[in-house]
Amino acid sequence: MTIEVRKPSPQEIAAMQQCPVWEKEPSEFPWHYDERETFLVIEGEVTIETEDGSVRVCPGDLVTCPAGLDCVWKVHKRIRKHYKFG
Repeated sequence: MTIEVRKPSPQEIAAMQQCPVWEKEPSEFPWHYDERETFLVIEGEVTIETEDGSVRVCPGDLVTCPAGLDCVWKVHKRIRKHYKFG
């Protein structure tokens, strides 16, 4: 399963800014995605590790994690993100 990371368009940024915000202090925890999540990183840095490798995400990244993904989140700097499921 692949995590997609890219720079969003201005329209995508505007749409994501209407979504809820999630925050987490530096930490490490396992996570399973029951459904697809798309999120826009507002601030902070995270490495998401999967069995296929790892992805580092930073402010301005638009990230899509597929349903069924098992991973470990390593929050290096307090993360704030707009997110939506489905």
